[in-house]
Amino acid sequence: MRNERDESGAAGQGGAPVLTLLQAYLAKASLPASGRLPPERALAQELGVSRAELRQALAALERDGQLWRHVGKGTFLGSRPLAAIGGVAELAARSSLEEVRQARLVLEPQLAALAARHATPRQHAALRAALRDGCAPGQSWRGFEGQDARLHREIAAAAGNLALLHLFDQLATLRRTLTWDRQRLRPGGPPPDHPSFAEHARIVGAIVEGDAEGASAAMAGHVGHVHRLIEAEPPRTAP
Repeated sequence: MRNERDESGAAGQGGAPVLTLLQAYLAKASLPASGRLPPERALAQELGVSRAELRQALAALERDGQLWRHVGKGTFLGSRPLAAIGGVAELAARSSLEEVRQARLVLEPQLAALAARHATPRQHAALRAALRDGCAPGQSWRGFEGQDARLHREIAAAAGNLALLHLFDQLATLRRTLTWDRQRLRPGGPPPDHPSFAEHARIVGAIVEGDAEGASAAMAGHVGHVHRLIEAEPPRTAP
């Protein structure tokens, strides 16, 4: 009989499951703007686990959409982009958050409207799961940002347009590059009443109900609010 136990639960330092150790590391690590993790050998040594155990934990997070891997390039935090990371990094050096805000307001409300028209029951379930996980209590900011990226990409995928999904991936990677190391007004993680939780719920609710106009309006309001919050945060400080 097949053993159903998740092999990523093998014990590492202090008997903690490897997956738990990896998630704790990702919540606290200072990664580069690209989200690239250290090489497997170095990361395994830091966590005190074998490379085989680490790969199982990485595979579990990859299946959940929290990271992606590219042979020869490395492992990156976040959803797998269709655009090349290097090209977006170059664009980030010439872009601003205001340009990103404008681009998001052009693209994401339309994606939400298309998702309301075309999403399948299976995609509705994926949206609900992403919404639930994104509202989980006790998250770090890094964890919340990963779940936020997951939800927005599920919406983009539910729109059913591969060309627009490609554009979304480029824009999402650009946004994460520009905001990765920003400071937060509240340390630790999002509060239980973080406004994005309710805003995400309104977007998903409208999509599931097939309300294209409502989904578009909810997404536009959410994107605008998020960028106002970013503007209110303290500026980055030099290391």
